Amino acid sequence: MYSNDSTGLWRLIRPLAFRLDPELAHRLALGLLARWSAAFGGGLPATDPARRPALARRVMGLDFPNPIGLAAGLDKEGAAVPAWQRLGFGFVEVGTVTALPQPGNPRPRLFRLPADEAIINRMGFNNGGAVAMQARLTRLRARAVLQVPLGVNLGKSKVTPAEGAAADYRASFERLAELADYVVVNISSPNTPGLRDLQSVDEVRRIVDAIQTPNQAMRQPRPLLLKLAPDLADADAIACARAALDAGCTGLILTNTTIRFAGLRSVTDGMSGGLSGRPLLGRSTALLKTVRQALGPAPVLIGVGGIMDATGAQAKLAAGADLLQVYTGLIYGGPGWVRRLLDRLERA
Repeated sequence: MYSNDSTGLWRLIRPLAFRLDPELAHRLALGLLARWSAAFGGGLPATDPARRPALARRVMGLDFPNPIGLAAGLDKEGAAVPAWQRLGFGFVEVGTVTALPQPGNPRPRLFRLPADEAIINRMGFNNGGAVAMQARLTRLRARAVLQVPLGVNLGKSKVTPAEGAAADYRASFERLAELADYVVVNISSPNTPGLRDLQSVDEVRRIVDAIQTPNQAMRQPRPLLLKLAPDLADADAIACARAALDAGCTGLILTNTTIRFAGLRSVTDGMSGGLSGRPLLGRSTALLKTVRQALGPAPVLIGVGGIMDATGAQAKLAAGADLLQVYTGLIYGGPGWVRRLLDRLERA
């Protein structure tokens, strides 16, 4: 699946792939990776560049062969986890998954902005629901092929009113926690109406408390992380972070996509949703640094948003990230990009 000449091959393929509708291209690529994953385990030998001892981390009581993870959103159904492992990721986060299946928002809902090395998405948590994810991850675990930690990202079902959010998250958690190494509470996507309104101290406590009840009843409780938006004011982000930690979260993922499109080269008329990619790096990293300074060294912070090269990855680490996640960088960089990134991190 990966070879040293993948960079040159991707340079040939990318212009053709980028002529396709973004969602169609995503679906075709994910379909191929899912079929590969069904046939192969994606195992990596100890000598693989993605398993270099110098880059290994132990975080949340889990062993990460390297600090670069796949962010939620790319594989919402958990269909291609072995393939992501084979591509060199040190951990994989699937979802966002909701308690109830839902089709997501009307199309078009995914847009590339090549001039900005960015993507705008308004997918709306399109996924088959927690029951389908439970079945898929059960089959995956039965194969015993994973060599990297697996995270599951939970969102609120669109039809669930705000007052039912805590129960909705708990329902998903109860189905999926046993199959995950860590669990993420996502209250920061801009594409589900009212979801970001849950980014308040009271709502954070209510949701995390609801999940902690079944979590603490498990033989081995799972680390919980809260994912926040870059568009929060610093003080609000810090308040939500402290509320999450007080309720038992291990840490946070900073950040989700942004709804601020100012300064882009691309024309975005008629587009709405969350912006990811290079334009997000500055604000996302600044908030990460602010939260780290406010909370101190103990909480786990995963930095995501705008990492397109080793410079961006190093900026996140310098700002206080324990681990990193990527999405848009992979879309633009191709299948060999993760190992190139790891190569440069090791040499830095």
